[in-house]
Amino acid sequence: MSAFLNDEMSKKTSIFGLHLWVVVGICVGAAIVLVLFLISLWYTAKRNSSNPQIKNISTEIKEIRIDPSRTLPENPNSVPVADPLPEPEKETTQNSGGYRRIQIEMGKEHMVKPDRVGSGGGSGHGSGEVRSGEQGGITAPEVSHLGWGHWYTLRELEIATNFFAHENVIGEGGYGIVYRGVMEDNSYVAVKNLLNNRGQAEREFKVEVEAIGRVRHKNLVRLLGYCAEGAHRMLVYEYVDNGNLEQWLHGDVGPYSPLTWEIRMNIILGTAKGLTYLHEGLEPKVVHRDIKSSNILIDKQWNSKVSDFGLAKLLGSERSYITTRVMGTFGYVAPEYASTGMLNDRSDVYSFGILLMEIISGRNPVDYSRAPGEVNLVDWLKTMVSNRNSEGVLDPKMREKPSSRALKRALLVALRCVDPNAQKRPKMGHVIHMLEVDDFPFRDDRRTVRENERSHHDEMKETVMDKRIIDTGDSSGFESTVETNQSLLPKKEINDEE
Repeated sequence: MSAFLNDEMSKKTSIFGLHLWVVVGICVGAAIVLVLFLISLWYTAKRNSSNPQIKNISTEIKEIRIDPSRTLPENPNSVPVADPLPEPEKETTQNSGGYRRIQIEMGKEHMVKPDRVGSGGGSGHGSGEVRSGEQGGITAPEVSHLGWGHWYTLRELEIATNFFAHENVIGEGGYGIVYRGVMEDNSYVAVKNLLNNRGQAEREFKVEVEAIGRVRHKNLVRLLGYCAEGAHRMLVYEYVDNGNLEQWLHGDVGPYSPLTWEIRMNIILGTAKGLTYLHEGLEPKVVHRDIKSSNILIDKQWNSKVSDFGLAKLLGSERSYITTRVMGTFGYVAPEYASTGMLNDRSDVYSFGILLMEIISGRNPVDYSRAPGEVNLVDWLKTMVSNRNSEGVLDPKMREKPSSRALKRALLVALRCVDPNAQKRPKMGHVIHMLEVDDFPFRDDRRTVRENERSHHDEMKETVMDKRIIDTGDSSGFESTVETNQSLLPKKEINDEE
């Protein structure tokens, strides 16, 4: 029997000429692997279903729970004013397991549709006020113990946004959805509902958000407060009511853009002032990391406000750079940061230079719909300038062209900001000076100065020789001087032609 079985198993099959026992072994092995795979799938599904959706809660942003048994007093004016140093534990309830960590990142994208623009007229609530809800089941939120802004209750923000209605969406990105909200005092706010989808260290979150929350500058979007109730994490900003720069540059605005040259320079100058405050007015300095046209919000007076600090990093004065994971938007990221991960304020300067080129030309930083030589904005603009076709880079939707002097100044600033050598890029404070100063040193101006100095020198020499002739009666020196000046004249003309 065993000999018969051995003979049968040793027979070759039609499957690549393999012996029967080999084919049987392969089938058994495949069956075992399949069973193990199915078991692993079942185990993974069971584990996921047993875990809560968000299992980590910050110890710094504590959860606010609403006590249904408490109601507001009948007289709204009798609401007590909070102490300067509030005690959050009176209004919060801790889980038995304690609070752990949660990542809260402020959004990366701010794409706004033309018919729903916004994120301006900020809420006037200071850090010492107490706000009351509209309905009896809502308690007044505590003042933030981080030292800035407010704790907003979930109920407040639900009422303000009409329960996060789709028609109130004004922005959407990888880190959350931004809603327009109307508070009880009829002030507008922008509410970002955060997607807590990758943990971030609690200490890093506290340092970065606290630094940004304390920032107060007319060219930076103000962070008013936050909501931390249950699993919900939201940030509340002032509302800017005229869309963003990307809409006005690349949206459907008709044959001519409302952005005149003066408006564009006002927008870019405001952006530069906001960045200068982040880089030079704070300690530690704040590196934005995501400067781009969609993150520059515009108000009704065409003033710009830098928004979206979700990728911001802090850089202390004792460090020249930090090494971090490369984040940002394609086309705006500095080359040295993209290749090495080494980040400092010069990375923002590069992005600002791209933004300046974008606002001058009306083109995207990278546009694959254009001819091969025009895909990259930096390369194309450098080619145009080197060919002495500066006016050819202007946005064709601009009704009135700027003066040649103003255009050359803006282009020179942009080219200096995108210098491949990061150390040669100017600081943002110097950028403001270059954009504002009237006597900007152009090549033509330097040539005119040299010619004026030379003419003045010649006149002085002629005056001296005239005096010599009068005193001595000898004109040989004067004649030799005239010959010398005449010999210099052709050379001067050659220099002028160059």
